[in-house]
Amino acid sequence: MRFYLAAILLGIGSLLTATNSARAQSETVYKFGVVPQFEPRKLASTWLPILQELAKRTGRQFQMVGSPEIPHFETAFLNGEFDFAYVNPYHAVLAAQKFGAVPLVRDGSRSLFGIVVVRKDSAIQTVKELGGKKVAFPAPNALGASLVIRAELKSLYEVQVNPIYVNTHSSVYLNVILGRADAGGGVMSTLKRQKPNIQDRLRVLYRTRKMNPHPITAHPRVPIPHRQSVQQAFLDMAIDDIAVKLLKKIPMHKAVATSIKDHSELLSWGLDTVDN
Repeated sequence: MRFYLAAILLGIGSLLTATNSARAQSETVYKFGVVPQFEPRKLASTWLPILQELAKRTGRQFQMVGSPEIPHFETAFLNGEFDFAYVNPYHAVLAAQKFGAVPLVRDGSRSLFGIVVVRKDSAIQTVKELGGKKVAFPAPNALGASLVIRAELKSLYEVQVNPIYVNTHSSVYLNVILGRADAGGGVMSTLKRQKPNIQDRLRVLYRTRKMNPHPITAHPRVPIPHRQSVQQAFLDMAIDDIAVKLLKKIPMHKAVATSIKDHSELLSWGLDTVDN
């Protein structure tokens, strides 16, 4: 069966569509939201081939809905606008409480943790020295890159920073390098995906506690057989030599089945007490 792929990335509200069938247009097209950790072009080049492969394996149609920035994505996700979504685990927990979102798969090869970076030549050596400093974050509720960092700075070190929000992880690192911020919050996986000339100019000052990484979730309105087929497709892709290379770009090095129990510990971390 021939596969048709359409991609439109023209700004706010852009829709990126992957479908594996030219059959009746009355078939359900599932909206697939992806948290915008990177700039749109990079996000599209990562996820469109994955949705193409997913459509081929499930016989379903998927539409990637582009979000211009993380807060826009968060609002859409928690309002139940996506049928499937790749989302940070804290929002997965909140969505499970709000409307019964169901985590399907996650990376089982690593843990997620936040990092605070400074310029390599910065005089700052400890997080205690960040008090009152300008610190860049992708968004107030980006989990590892913002929320957990600010919660730990407040509860463990009694440090209050001056946060600035710059929409993406890549922008955080750039703002630190350019001296627009004294430090920045990110996660190790996004730092490692930066170009060498970016990585080489940054130093990791602090690492947060670890948590299970971003899951792919399903809205409960999606029929159970369809959720199961998507979950199984990702698990099958993880053992396919060609498809696994696509997943590593997320990064998801080893897709494993997950459930809300894998992420519920976040409710005890006091994340809801952090000021935005």
